[in-house]
Amino acid sequence: MDYKLLEALAVIVETQNFELAANKLHISQSAISQRIKLLEENFGHPMLIRSQPIELTSIGEQLLSHYKKVQQLENEILPELLPDKPTKPMKITLAVSADSIATWFLKAVTPVLKEHLVELKLLIEHEERTIDKLRSGEAIGAVCTYKTPLKGYRSFELGKMNYCLVASKSFRQKYFSSGVTRESLKMAPAISFDHKDDMHVRFIAKHFDLAASEYYCHSIPSSEAFVELAKQGVAYCLLPELQIKKEIACGDLVRICPDKQLIETLYWHSWVLVKGINKKISQEIIRVGQAMLN
Repeated sequence: MDYKLLEALAVIVETQNFELAANKLHISQSAISQRIKLLEENFGHPMLIRSQPIELTSIGEQLLSHYKKVQQLENEILPELLPDKPTKPMKITLAVSADSIATWFLKAVTPVLKEHLVELKLLIEHEERTIDKLRSGEAIGAVCTYKTPLKGYRSFELGKMNYCLVASKSFRQKYFSSGVTRESLKMAPAISFDHKDDMHVRFIAKHFDLAASEYYCHSIPSSEAFVELAKQGVAYCLLPELQIKKEIACGDLVRICPDKQLIETLYWHSWVLVKGINKKISQEIIRVGQAMLN
């Protein structure tokens, strides 16, 4: 394989722009277009879907995933081969949900970041979609709700994340003084992460037989903002119990239907050939995840 061509593919996907990718590689825009054309000719298959955002074809995903893995192997072995040479930070990209970041994930990666020269990039996605970042080659590891790993990866069960509906006491009194019902939910404002977040929708549909179109819901992509807005009495929301232990203990938030909850089992997926710093990060994620989620 010509890794200059694969590098061009990777940078285009990263920057989402041919011109920016060319600038990053210090070549002309026509040169980077030529590299993609040559790559497509070599494999007899298109690599990119030239849309907004730019997407990869299935062959493009496989090649990018391969290229990322080769980069990881190079990052691991170069310091061993050239111990006297100045080293650059090792780039590691992981896919994880905002809920995991707000609760346990940072405790897992912090020790490795303190000990090693690492440039960490976290791709924030919903637990059921983080595996797509492995499939596309954008990430080398992911926390997700799928047990079965992709080819070339291994999965480890971390534990269970319990979610419950919460609100402030004043909000509960205003909207749910007679309990949480289909009728009261139609009038009470909720919060979801974004339009892709179906966790809240699934919870309400399962327990109250309400479709998303039958109630209104703010869209705010921040787990921390969820907590703050709920505390301020702006809305009710579905949050991990692990995230709001203090708020529930001191009465800032209350469970509005304590008999109902959503339980998601989380898994860590990592490449089978992971070693060195990547292996340490994987081991810490498994250790901390299993300790805090069980």
